[in-house]
Amino acid sequence: MLKDMVSENLINLKIEATDWQDAIRKAAKPLVEANKIKESYVDGIIRAVHEMGPYFVLTKHVALAHSRPEDGVIEGAIGIATLATPIEFGNQDNDPVKYIFTLSAVDNNAHLSALSDLAGLLEQQEFYDLLDRSKCPKEILDYINQL
Repeated sequence: MLKDMVSENLINLKIEATDWQDAIRKAAKPLVEANKIKESYVDGIIRAVHEMGPYFVLTKHVALAHSRPEDGVIEGAIGIATLATPIEFGNQDNDPVKYIFTLSAVDNNAHLSALSDLAGLLEQQEFYDLLDRSKCPKEILDYINQL
């Protein structure tokens, strides 16, 4: 479940970023600091965009940043980040990105329940409104824990 993969220290609000790479690094930083992923995993996310394009910009303003487990996943987790200023990732249909969810998955299956929960949240305008107005990560975590 999503609430099992998100914690207050993995939520980073109103990040200032200069470009999409900076946004990815800053969004993933709490996962690195919490020892959920290695820096090599962040490099893998950026490398994948260079190789395949911004395939993880899933819907309007939303990126689900991820790479392969072997790039440096230590533990399954999902980080949530909002950008102070939306950033172009190069996805014509869904740019600019304002919300980055960084996924670290230990395998191809363990995170599927959490992704299903997240997909449900991404269909709720109320969730985006909360992300936009929240001043502290606890508000977002409390909302997720009510699921």
